[in-house]
Amino acid sequence: MKRIFWYIFKQLIVATILVATILTCMVWLTQSLRFVEMIVNRGLSISIFLNFTLLLLPTFFAFILPIAIFASVIFTYNRLIIDSELIVMRASGYSQLMIARPAILLATLVTLVCFSITTYFLPASYREFKDLQFSLRNSLPTILLQDGVFNTVMKGVTVYVREKNDAGELSGIVIHDARSPKSPITMMAERGIINLSQQGPRVVLVNGNRQQVDPKDGHLSLLYFDRYSFDIGKKTKDPITRWREPRERFLKTLMRPDPRDSRDMQWYNKLIMESHHRLSMPLFPLAFTFVGLALLLGGSFNRRGQLWRVLSAVGIIIIMETSHLGVKNLGEKIVNLGFLMYLIPICPIIISACFLSNIASRAKRTKRQPKLITLKTGPT
Repeated sequence: MKRIFWYIFKQLIVATILVATILTCMVWLTQSLRFVEMIVNRGLSISIFLNFTLLLLPTFFAFILPIAIFASVIFTYNRLIIDSELIVMRASGYSQLMIARPAILLATLVTLVCFSITTYFLPASYREFKDLQFSLRNSLPTILLQDGVFNTVMKGVTVYVREKNDAGELSGIVIHDARSPKSPITMMAERGIINLSQQGPRVVLVNGNRQQVDPKDGHLSLLYFDRYSFDIGKKTKDPITRWREPRERFLKTLMRPDPRDSRDMQWYNKLIMESHHRLSMPLFPLAFTFVGLALLLGGSFNRRGQLWRVLSAVGIIIIMETSHLGVKNLGEKIVNLGFLMYLIPICPIIISACFLSNIASRAKRTKRQPKLITLKTGPT
């Protein structure tokens, strides 16, 4: 029994790792394309780019792992059926539950991994991602400045930079400040650099001039300077004190929104449904595995393959995923529907387990039933 168990278990692990790796690479590639423009045009470093993309991966692992184990179960057991190995196992006395036990064990382990991802790693990584994104957008305008383009760093302030080096030094600077529409200001400088101050980002200009038109008489005032400091923004909120999105929060803050926070009360239903989603998602590896096992092991042997059973399993999985997402969206309006998110994966598990156990019990009764032998006797 142990040899057969580990034989199937090893095949399932290899297939799961392979499928999960392929899906992870595909997701990583599609997500990394969002930040390529920041590397090419805005000087984002490779380390920050890798940090950005890797922080997003736990967000997708909760979706990748259930699909990976479902694909490995379908592939492994379908191959056992086609190669007639399953017939040999059944003939040797192995029941359906004994054959399905390696997949159930692996699904249980993946479920535990998914629980750790959805309860800790997902909010922790996504929180780090949003903090880094917030800092780049609000506290480091030098990174977001694009060479040879008029950059709107904030409302009413436009900055043009002819060239920017790796150290963050700027050359050929033009700044147009229209925060006061009646008296706009234009500044030009040979070079400069942007620093962070307590009031916010500040540009230090070297060897330039400041131009301003008097709105009363239209007279142009021109001021030449060797060094001039100019605030191009206001101090932004600290990333720690900003309002956290539902995906950034841990279960404690999701299930107990702060009644003193107006935004928490505004997004109360969404926070509660996010907590239900985090707790119900890890059940899908078990649900997908039981659905695949019930359809592949519950039917009669067909050497031509199990195409229709495989397609039926895929269809059920799609229905489960879409139903789960639909209940989450509907629950953001009617929060009492949250319990349905648990029923969607639990019901297939119970139904499939009962189906497999009934097949196993029927097989045992068939083996134990004695064969009646009828003897024909001639006339005496």
